[in-house]
Amino acid sequence: MLLLLVPVGLATLVGLVALWPGDEPTRAEQAAELFLPPGTTYPEGRVSAVEPFDCSLAGGEGRPAQQLTCATVVVEVLDGDGAGEFQQLELPAEVYAAGIEVGDVLVLTRDAGVEGGAQYGFFDYDRDLPIIALTVAFALVVVAVARLRGLAALVGLAFAFFVMLQFLLPGLLGDSSPTLVSLVGSAAIMFVVLYLAHGFSARTTTALVGTLFGLALVAVLGAVSVATARLTGLTSEETTTLLQYDPALDFSGLVLAGVVVAGLGVLNDVTITQASAIWQLHEVDPEMTGRELYRRGMAVGRDHIASTVYTIVFAYAGASLPLLILFEVYAQPWDVVLTSSALAEEVIRTLVGSIALVLAVPVTTAAGAFFAKAAGAATERRMTALRARLAR
Repeated sequence: MLLLLVPVGLATLVGLVALWPGDEPTRAEQAAELFLPPGTTYPEGRVSAVEPFDCSLAGGEGRPAQQLTCATVVVEVLDGDGAGEFQQLELPAEVYAAGIEVGDVLVLTRDAGVEGGAQYGFFDYDRDLPIIALTVAFALVVVAVARLRGLAALVGLAFAFFVMLQFLLPGLLGDSSPTLVSLVGSAAIMFVVLYLAHGFSARTTTALVGTLFGLALVAVLGAVSVATARLTGLTSEETTTLLQYDPALDFSGLVLAGVVVAGLGVLNDVTITQASAIWQLHEVDPEMTGRELYRRGMAVGRDHIASTVYTIVFAYAGASLPLLILFEVYAQPWDVVLTSSALAEEVIRTLVGSIALVLAVPVTTAAGAFFAKAAGAATERRMTALRARLAR
């Protein structure tokens, strides 16, 4: 295994060094700064008064009338240069419909460059409390159930976010190949996360071999699929905004990078489960042959494949639910909908990830059976040599 993983690990390190983004802002980041007035800040404000008013839209030309309610609110600025000031804002109907009450905290925009004084606007709801509470609850539950291994997994997750924020995302905005950036970043994450969460062992190495195989397969299949399906990547409001910031970005490459990153978690789950199953079978019956280990391991793997394929499909369907509802509204044939650029990205991402997942199972199982027997044979040789020395 070391003959395989050492070169891959060295290649990953070389890739990180060679592709690591510089400190200079990218073209997209420079352009984004021009879309916001200089000096714009985002203070928080507490609602002290709410006054609803009717802002309904009249019908006409085939459009039905819409009964809408907007609101005028007074907020007390809580931080920043305008702390303590009271500002009056108008909230659109969709914001008021989500619920605004006295005492709620909002995130505001403050433009200090406007003539006549700073201008405030509604930016978003303040969600610090629920997000922090859920994060703490998640960490406590993971550590309480998985103990030190759960803590190690959380540290690995923090490392994964570090790689994504410091390497992957800036690299995708630069001039480097999105495929290389996503593969190198994903491999670096898997090397650290797997060994940190599951320890240095032949079992973990087996899972890493299967995961790297799956990632490589995702990259190859994704590249072919994106090219043959002619996916432009310009199917969402976010990518359209990125196009305005930097038209030179490789948006088809971003689609492929998304496929690779999306496959990380599922591949990790499947491969570590398969490796664990093989090692448990070998410990229960060390006399079991490699062929029998593979056969029994694949029995577990087939069940895992069946459930995980559902997980992938439903996860993507849930993430794309508004898009699916929009297609339901349109009077278009389903064959046209399924092959449209917006839905084709999700379909291809799901199918590529599923193919890599399915094929990673027999590869991981075969590697696990081989290395488990090899480790057992090595242990037996050491024990035989030790007994021979003691007999003297």
